[in-house]
Amino acid sequence: MNPREPVLKPVAIAELRPTQITVGFREVAAKRKRIERMKDKAGAFLGRHMIPTVLGPRKRHYLVDNHHLALALHQEAVEAVLVSVVADLSALTKMAFWRFLDNRDWCHPYDAKGERTTFDAIPSSIDKLKDDPYRSLAGELRHAGGYAKDLTPFSEFLWADFLRGRIKPKSIAADFNAALARAVKLAKSKDAGYLPGWCGPDPID
Repeated sequence: MNPREPVLKPVAIAELRPTQITVGFREVAAKRKRIERMKDKAGAFLGRHMIPTVLGPRKRHYLVDNHHLALALHQEAVEAVLVSVVADLSALTKMAFWRFLDNRDWCHPYDAKGERTTFDAIPSSIDKLKDDPYRSLAGELRHAGGYAKDLTPFSEFLWADFLRGRIKPKSIAADFNAALARAVKLAKSKDAGYLPGWCGPDPID
Protein backbone atom coordinates (compact mmCIF):
# COMPACT_ATOMS: atom_id res chain seq x y z
CA MET A 1 0.00 0.00 0.00
CA ASN A 2 1.37 3.38 -0.99
CA PRO A 3 1.89 6.05 1.68
CA ARG A 4 -1.23 8.11 2.12
CA GLU A 5 -0.99 11.44 0.40
CA PRO A 6 -3.43 14.15 1.50
CA VAL A 7 -5.26 15.99 -1.23
CA LEU A 8 -5.21 19.58 -0.10
CA LYS A 9 -7.78 20.60 -2.68
CA PRO A 10 -11.20 19.61 -1.29
CA VAL A 11 -13.10 16.85 -3.08
CA ALA A 12 -16.87 17.25 -3.45
CA ILE A 13 -18.74 14.71 -1.35
CA ALA A 14 -21.21 14.29 -4.21
CA GLU A 15 -18.31 13.00 -6.34
CA LEU A 16 -17.10 10.39 -3.83
CA ARG A 17 -17.83 6.82 -4.89
CA PRO A 18 -18.86 4.18 -2.31
CA THR A 19 -17.23 0.76 -2.15
CA GLN A 20 -20.10 -0.84 -0.25
CA ILE A 21 -23.85 -1.07 -0.68
CA THR A 22 -25.19 -0.41 2.79
CA VAL A 23 -24.64 1.59 5.95
CA GLY A 24 -26.57 1.77 9.21
CA PHE A 25 -28.89 4.77 8.95
CA ARG A 26 -29.17 4.92 12.74
CA GLU A 27 -25.39 5.35 12.98
CA VAL A 28 -25.48 8.01 10.25
CA ALA A 29 -28.14 9.89 12.25
CA ALA A 30 -25.95 9.75 15.36
CA LYS A 31 -23.01 11.21 13.44
CA ARG A 32 -25.26 13.98 12.11
CA LYS A 33 -26.16 14.94 15.67
CA ARG A 34 -22.47 15.14 16.63
CA ILE A 35 -21.76 17.30 13.58
CA GLU A 36 -24.66 19.60 14.52
CA ARG A 37 -23.31 19.98 18.06
CA MET A 38 -19.89 21.02 16.73
CA LYS A 39 -21.36 23.99 14.84
CA ASP A 40 -18.50 26.47 14.36
CA LYS A 41 -15.91 23.79 15.16
CA ALA A 42 -16.97 21.61 12.21
CA GLY A 43 -14.45 23.29 9.90
CA ALA A 44 -11.56 22.49 12.23
CA PHE A 45 -12.75 18.89 12.52
CA LEU A 46 -12.86 18.47 8.76
CA GLY A 47 -9.42 20.01 8.46
CA ARG A 48 -8.00 17.31 10.76
CA HIS A 49 -10.08 14.36 9.57
CA MET A 50 -9.19 13.32 6.05
CA ILE A 51 -11.24 10.56 4.45
CA PRO A 52 -9.25 7.67 2.89
CA THR A 53 -9.87 6.95 -0.79
CA VAL A 54 -8.36 5.13 -3.72
CA LEU A 55 -8.22 6.61 -7.20
CA GLY A 56 -10.15 4.45 -9.62
CA PRO A 57 -10.99 4.64 -13.33
CA ARG A 58 -11.28 8.22 -14.62
CA LYS A 59 -9.39 9.38 -11.50
CA ARG A 60 -12.53 9.15 -9.40
CA HIS A 61 -12.19 8.94 -5.63
CA TYR A 62 -13.55 5.73 -4.11
CA LEU A 63 -14.05 5.54 -0.35
CA VAL A 64 -12.29 2.77 1.53
CA ASP A 65 -13.63 3.87 4.93
CA ASN A 66 -15.86 6.46 6.62
CA HIS A 67 -18.99 5.85 4.55
CA HIS A 68 -21.19 6.74 7.52
CA LEU A 69 -19.34 10.00 8.12
CA ALA A 70 -19.42 10.94 4.45
CA LEU A 71 -23.17 10.38 4.25
CA ALA A 72 -23.77 12.29 7.48
CA LEU A 73 -21.75 15.24 6.18
CA HIS A 74 -23.64 15.12 2.89
CA GLN A 75 -26.97 15.18 4.70
CA GLU A 76 -25.73 18.14 6.73
CA ALA A 77 -25.11 20.01 3.45
CA VAL A 78 -21.31 19.88 3.75
CA GLU A 79 -20.13 20.17 0.17
CA ALA A 80 -16.52 18.95 0.25
CA VAL A 81 -13.92 17.15 2.36
CA LEU A 82 -10.18 16.60 2.32
CA VAL A 83 -9.13 13.08 1.37
CA SER A 84 -6.09 10.90 1.87
CA VAL A 85 -5.23 8.80 -1.19
CA VAL A 86 -4.32 5.23 -0.22
CA ALA A 87 -3.49 4.05 -3.75
CA ASP A 88 -3.72 5.23 -7.35
CA LEU A 89 -5.47 2.47 -9.31
CA SER A 90 -6.70 4.73 -12.09
CA ALA A 91 -4.79 2.77 -14.75
CA LEU A 92 -6.84 -0.37 -14.12
CA THR A 93 -9.91 -1.35 -16.09
CA LYS A 94 -13.20 -1.23 -14.24
CA MET A 95 -13.33 -4.98 -13.61
CA ALA A 96 -9.65 -5.21 -12.65
CA PHE A 97 -10.17 -2.30 -10.27
CA TRP A 98 -13.06 -3.96 -8.44
CA ARG A 99 -11.29 -7.31 -8.30
CA PHE A 100 -8.23 -5.65 -6.80
CA LEU A 101 -10.37 -3.91 -4.17
CA ASP A 102 -12.12 -7.17 -3.40
CA ASN A 103 -8.84 -9.04 -2.96
CA ARG A 104 -7.56 -6.34 -0.59
CA ASP A 105 -10.82 -6.20 1.40
CA TRP A 106 -11.32 -2.62 0.27
CA CYS A 107 -14.88 -3.19 -0.91
CA HIS A 108 -17.95 -4.92 0.50
CA PRO A 109 -20.38 -6.02 -2.24
CA TYR A 110 -23.06 -7.35 0.13
CA ASP A 111 -26.68 -6.22 0.18
CA ALA A 112 -29.02 -5.35 3.07
CA LYS A 113 -29.69 -9.06 3.58
CA GLY A 114 -26.02 -9.80 3.97
CA GLU A 115 -25.90 -11.61 0.64
CA ARG A 116 -23.03 -11.33 -1.82
CA THR A 117 -23.97 -9.51 -5.01
CA THR A 118 -22.27 -8.04 -8.08
CA PHE A 119 -19.95 -5.05 -8.10
CA ASP A 120 -22.50 -3.25 -10.29
CA ALA A 121 -24.89 -3.22 -7.32
CA ILE A 122 -22.56 -0.87 -5.43
CA PRO A 123 -24.11 2.61 -5.76
CA SER A 124 -22.40 5.34 -7.72
CA SER A 125 -22.88 8.05 -5.10
CA ILE A 126 -23.04 8.45 -1.33
CA ASP A 127 -26.71 9.46 -1.27
CA LYS A 128 -27.71 6.11 -2.82
CA LEU A 129 -26.37 3.97 0.02
CA LYS A 130 -29.02 1.68 1.50
CA ASP A 131 -29.91 0.96 5.11
CA ASP A 132 -28.95 -2.25 6.89
CA PRO A 133 -30.51 -2.19 10.40
CA TYR A 134 -28.14 -4.94 11.50
CA ARG A 135 -25.17 -2.72 10.69
CA SER A 136 -26.67 -0.09 13.01
CA LEU A 137 -27.17 -2.74 15.68
CA ALA A 138 -23.58 -3.95 15.29
CA GLY A 139 -22.30 -0.38 15.60
CA GLU A 140 -24.28 0.26 18.77
CA LEU A 141 -23.17 -3.13 20.11
CA ARG A 142 -19.53 -2.06 19.92
CA HIS A 143 -20.30 1.24 21.67
CA ALA A 144 -22.09 -0.76 24.38
CA GLY A 145 -18.94 -2.81 24.99
CA GLY A 146 -20.17 -5.91 23.21
CA TYR A 147 -16.88 -6.24 21.34
CA ALA A 148 -13.65 -4.30 20.94
CA LYS A 149 -12.68 -2.08 18.03
CA ASP A 150 -10.68 -4.17 15.59
CA LEU A 151 -8.65 -3.47 12.46
CA THR A 152 -10.23 -6.35 10.55
CA PRO A 153 -11.82 -4.86 7.40
CA PHE A 154 -15.61 -4.53 7.66
CA SER A 155 -15.59 -6.07 11.14
CA GLU A 156 -18.91 -4.38 11.97
CA PHE A 157 -20.51 -6.13 9.00
CA LEU A 158 -19.21 -9.48 10.27
CA TRP A 159 -20.95 -8.79 13.57
CA ALA A 160 -24.05 -7.64 11.68
CA ASP A 161 -24.19 -10.98 9.89
CA PHE A 162 -23.78 -12.83 13.19
CA LEU A 163 -26.75 -10.93 14.64
CA ARG A 164 -28.77 -11.26 11.42
CA GLY A 165 -29.42 -14.94 12.02
CA ARG A 166 -30.24 -14.54 15.70
CA ILE A 167 -32.39 -11.41 16.07
CA LYS A 168 -35.48 -10.85 13.94
CA PRO A 169 -35.69 -7.60 11.95
CA LYS A 170 -39.11 -6.92 13.46
CA SER A 171 -37.51 -6.93 16.92
CA ILE A 172 -35.03 -4.24 15.87
CA ALA A 173 -37.78 -2.06 14.40
CA ALA A 174 -40.12 -2.53 17.36
CA ASP A 175 -37.65 -1.96 20.23
CA PHE A 176 -34.06 -1.17 19.30
CA ASN A 177 -32.86 -1.01 22.92
CA ALA A 178 -34.29 -4.44 23.67
CA ALA A 179 -32.64 -5.79 20.53
CA LEU A 180 -29.36 -4.23 21.65
CA ALA A 181 -29.63 -5.88 25.07
CA ARG A 182 -30.16 -9.21 23.33
CA ALA A 183 -27.18 -8.50 21.06
CA VAL A 184 -24.92 -7.79 24.05
CA LYS A 185 -25.80 -11.16 25.55
CA LEU A 186 -25.18 -12.92 22.23
CA ALA A 187 -21.84 -11.12 21.84
CA LYS A 188 -20.61 -12.60 25.12
CA SER A 189 -21.50 -16.14 24.09
CA LYS A 190 -18.97 -18.66 22.84
CA ASP A 191 -20.83 -18.72 19.52
CA ALA A 192 -19.34 -15.32 18.76
CA GLY A 193 -15.79 -16.41 19.57
CA TYR A 194 -14.68 -16.41 15.93
CA LEU A 195 -15.54 -12.74 15.39
CA PRO A 196 -13.00 -9.87 15.46
CA GLY A 197 -12.88 -8.00 18.74
CA TRP A 198 -14.64 -10.73 20.72
CA CYS A 199 -14.29 -9.98 24.42
CA GLY A 200 -14.94 -13.46 25.77
CA PRO A 201 -17.89 -15.10 27.50
CA ASP A 202 -19.77 -13.41 30.29
CA PRO A 203 -18.31 -14.76 33.59
CA ILE A 204 -21.80 -15.44 34.94
CA ASP A 205 -22.75 -17.66 31.98
